[in-house]
Amino acid sequence: MTEKKTLLAVLAHPDDESFGTGGTLALYARQGVDVYLVCATRGEVGEMPEEMMAGFKTIGEKRESELRCAGETLGLKSIFFLGYRDSGMPGTADNHHPQALAAQPTEAVACEVAQFIRRLKPQVVITFDPIGGYYHPDHIAIHKATVRAFNLAGDPSFDCGNLKPYTPQKLYFQTISRRFLRFAVGLWRLLGRDPHKFGTNQDIDMAAIAEVEFPITARIHCRDVADIRAAASACHASQGGAGMSGGIVGWFRRQFDSTEDYMRAVPPVKKGEKETDLFAGVV
Repeated sequence: MTEKKTLLAVLAHPDDESFGTGGTLALYARQGVDVYLVCATRGEVGEMPEEMMAGFKTIGEKRESELRCAGETLGLKSIFFLGYRDSGMPGTADNHHPQALAAQPTEAVACEVAQFIRRLKPQVVITFDPIGGYYHPDHIAIHKATVRAFNLAGDPSFDCGNLKPYTPQKLYFQTISRRFLRFAVGLWRLLGRDPHKFGTNQDIDMAAIAEVEFPITARIHCRDVADIRAAASACHASQGGAGMSGGIVGWFRRQFDSTEDYMRAVPPVKKGEKETDLFAGVV
């Protein structure tokens, strides 16, 4: 191929780029790919220890700063914000804030994402799977908007200023191995924990997530950039990222989390097809 390789990640919050796709983004950046991130919100609803707010007026400012740190560590070429508000976890009042991402019409958000696709011309676009990884309203909302934007960007009838129509060649959804999740659910139960109440706030139903099967059609091996991903995660100190590189969690990640999994949405996957490179077949 003669054009510069370009990858666009469309995600919801600061930390999504490191915790879920950090290995992939770092790997391709190190290979010379132009890697861009469109982040829908600044994570305004995320919890923030008071001692970490020194020098920052808002949680959004702090989390943006953490994202800038992670982006530089991963080697991102640029980060763009859509400017919506974090919607919080399912069933919370923040879901209904007028500026919340989850409260916006999908078409409106898709139009904004489509403009970035036309402008940046990525061959590959990645976003969340249909349940947003763990049913987060913002993850699901940006998934839907990105799928719609993928089609809108190449539609000549879509009015997007002076930007010409452009259709990326491939669309992927980042997901998690259900075999791994079922193992984690079983381990959690053995430890006497309730897998329906996972996470710091016990608001993630890991057992329900493990029951939703998504086909893994691409597996990216990230061991060579594991240290970079860990350093990027550590930038998100307010979200517990620093704890991901040390102790038992760090050991577990190094042993079992050396790959990142994706399901390809476009083009359709042929029976038995498996990829180890998101740019495979790109022309």
